[in-house]
Amino acid sequence: MTASRKILVTGGFGFLGAPLTSALLQQGHELRVLDDASRGSRQRLQEIPGRLEIVQGDVRDPAAVRKAVSGTDTVFHLAAVNGTRTFYEKPDLVLEVGVKGTMNVLEAAAGAGVKEFFFASSSEVYQTAHKVPTDETERLIVPDPFNPRYSYGGSKIIGELLTIHLGKKAFRRTLVFRPHNVYGPHMGWEHVIPQLIARILQMASSKGSKAEEIRLPIQGSGKETRAFIFIDDFTDGLLTLFDRGENMNIYHIGTMEEVSIGEIAYQIAACLGIKIRLVPGKEVPGGTLKRCPNTEKIKKLGFSPRIPLSEGLRRTVEWYAQQKWQEQNVSLAFS
Repeated sequence: MTASRKILVTGGFGFLGAPLTSALLQQGHELRVLDDASRGSRQRLQEIPGRLEIVQGDVRDPAAVRKAVSGTDTVFHLAAVNGTRTFYEKPDLVLEVGVKGTMNVLEAAAGAGVKEFFFASSSEVYQTAHKVPTDETERLIVPDPFNPRYSYGGSKIIGELLTIHLGKKAFRRTLVFRPHNVYGPHMGWEHVIPQLIARILQMASSKGSKAEEIRLPIQGSGKETRAFIFIDDFTDGLLTLFDRGENMNIYHIGTMEEVSIGEIAYQIAACLGIKIRLVPGKEVPGGTLKRCPNTEKIKKLGFSPRIPLSEGLRRTVEWYAQQKWQEQNVSLAFS
C-alpha cells in the first residue's frame, strides 16, 4: 500500500470523484475535495470516515484552487462538465471549465510543490478511432470545430497537452488516465444508460401495463458499440495507477467487453421486466460507431475488472428505478 499522503481531488463530489475520495480515505490518506456542488453532491461524502476537508469552489477561480492545493502532496484533477447531452447544449461551459480549470489546477499545483499529478482525460479524445480495440497510442482529433459535440474531447486533448508538458517540469510523477464509458448509480441523467432506463420506464408508465411490448425509438441503428466499466471497477483501476502507474504515461481504464447499444437497451428492459422493440432513428452528428479500449497496458500493472456487465446493469437499473425518472427530459444520445 502507498504511504499516507495528503491528497486533493477536484470534482470530489462527482460520480468518479466521490468513490475515489472514499477509497483513498479507507487507505488512510488525508483528503481534501474541491467542488462547486453544481453537479455533484457533498452528501455522498457525509458519512465517509477519515480526515476529509471540503473546499467549496470553482476550478475556474484561481484563488479557490490555490487554497485547495496548498499543502497537498498529490492532486487528482477530475473536475469537468460532462454528459453527452451537455456537450451539445453547453459547449462553451464545457470548454471553459475544461481548459481554464485545468490550467488553474496545474499552475497552483506547480506553485505549491505538489509531487504527483493525475489528470482525468476521456475516450472522447479519439472520436472515431482507426483501430478498435484502441490502445493509448491512437491519434487524438477534433474532426469539426463547429460541432459542439467535440467541446469535451477538445478540452481533454488540451488538458493532456498541458498536463504532460507542464507536468514533466513540475512534478515527480505525472499520469494521464482515459476512462471509457464508466457507469453505475449516481452517474446523472445525461448518459445513455440512465437515459434508456428513464425512457423505458416513462413509456411503460404511459401504457399502464408492462405486458404490452414497447416500441422504443433510439438515435442511430442500435448496432453502435461501446465497452462499459462499472464504477467500482473503475475506482479499483485508478487506485492501481496510484500505486503502480509509471511517470509520464497514459493509461486506459475500461473493459474490452464490447456490446451494442441495442443489447444494452434489451438488457435494461429485461431488468425492469418490460418488453421492448427498438425503432432505429437518425444518427447524431459527431457520434462514433465503435468504441472499445485496449486495456493491456493497465492489465500489466495487475488490474482486471471484476463486475460483469449483467451484474453492474442490474445494480444500476435498480438504483435509477427508485429515482425521479418521470421528470427527466430524455434525448437518448449516447457517448
